[in-house]
Amino acid sequence: MAERRVCVGVIAGAHGVRGAVRVKSFTDDPAALRDFAGISDESGSALALQVTEVRPRLVVARIDGVDDRDAAAALRGTKLYLDRAALPEPEAEEFYHADLIGLACETPDGKSLGKVKAIHDFGAGDVIEIDGFDAMIPFTQAVVPEVDIAGHRLVVIPPEATE
Repeated sequence: MAERRVCVGVIAGAHGVRGAVRVKSFTDDPAALRDFAGISDESGSALALQVTEVRPRLVVARIDGVDDRDAAAALRGTKLYLDRAALPEPEAEEFYHADLIGLACETPDGKSLGKVKAIHDFGAGDVIEIDGFDAMIPFTQAVVPEVDIAGHRLVVIPPEATE
């Protein structure tokens, strides 16, 4: 199986003039970014990240070799990844988005709806984007009553079926 990586944040821009960056954290606790070893960028290049300040959903950090504002600003949009194996196992009824991407989606009677393409949170809770399905599906117990990571599938009751 190919190594799986989880996007744990993205560089949002420069902070100050000495090369610090603002990192939007995708972790429940932004401070957790200071505890992760092995953070890399999209290409797999290691980034030595030292968190200097924690704010809600954001951290300020230094990256080895980034010493001025221009270098920090050039990193804007860089996604930060961690090997999935380095993350703790989620609690019951919690899931890493990366574990859901690619799972087959099917109705309770076994009809295929497609595969999970992405998970989005636009502020009102997670929604699932299913490849080939023309609606976003709320990721709620009522609409997704079964998540079977080991079986590589989700059971989905499309919203029009619940009305």
